[in-house]
Amino acid sequence: MTVDIGDFTNWLRDFEGAALLRRTWGDPDWSRGARLDPALVRSLQRFQVGEDGDGAFLTGKAARAGDPVYAAAVRLFVAEEREHARLLARLIEAAGAATLPGHWTDAVFVRLRRLLGLRMELMVLMLAEVVALAYYRAVRDGADDPLAAEVAGRILADELRHVPFHRDRLRWSFRRSSRLTRVAAAALWWALLAGVVAVVVADHGGALRGVGVPGTVFVREVAAGFRAVVAGVMWPSGRSGAGDSGVEYQSGAGHGGTGRAEGAGTAAVRSRGDRGTVG
Repeated sequence: MTVDIGDFTNWLRDFEGAALLRRTWGDPDWSRGARLDPALVRSLQRFQVGEDGDGAFLTGKAARAGDPVYAAAVRLFVAEEREHARLLARLIEAAGAATLPGHWTDAVFVRLRRLLGLRMELMVLMLAEVVALAYYRAVRDGADDPLAAEVAGRILADELRHVPFHRDRLRWSFRRSSRLTRVAAAALWWALLAGVVAVVVADHGGALRGVGVPGTVFVREVAAGFRAVVAGVMWPSGRSGAGDSGVEYQSGAGHGGTGRAEGAGTAAVRSRGDRGTVG
């Protein structure tokens, strides 16, 4: 019997290429130290908790999905998330603070992700990825500290690839679903996003204002990106990169930012499931 699986070979190559780039770049210069507003430190501490973890449940579900190439790509995705946690931990340390052992928002999020199968886990995970795009762009463009801006920029470059990676798998998983199923799933997805964004704005509003992004602006940016994701998953146009313009978030715009380059991964936001890797 032939197993119907998506083609994630180019995504695997993309993750392998990104890992090589990270080894080539090396770490930021931590000796510079970081001078951060206390609200931003507290916010980064909570995001660091969310980035940490071994990803065992996700990698296990991916391994059972029947596509060894996709499973290998997921393992590299998890490795990137753990690298984000390490970078944030070093940044927090450079600011003279310590990481947190845990946070209630992360505990709730993890429980929600583990409720059902791979598709539900990816749908919940996508909420965090879309929020992370807006958050790390805000820190990159609005933080006065060069080290914080560099770390946020590095993480953002990875997140710009994570969103279309998960979108491609979710698009494939909904390919045979009825329109009614898609509409219901999209409505539930939006409801979950509303709850997540409300918690993020309440929990991180002070830090966001400190980097020049009011809560209302943050919500609009997240919603715009998520709208493109939902369209790309539930109602793809049939051409490569459906909805990509919203996912890209118009590099360097939106917060009166510095216009720093996104780094490796900006051009790579386009769907690897549909076309070759960039570069």
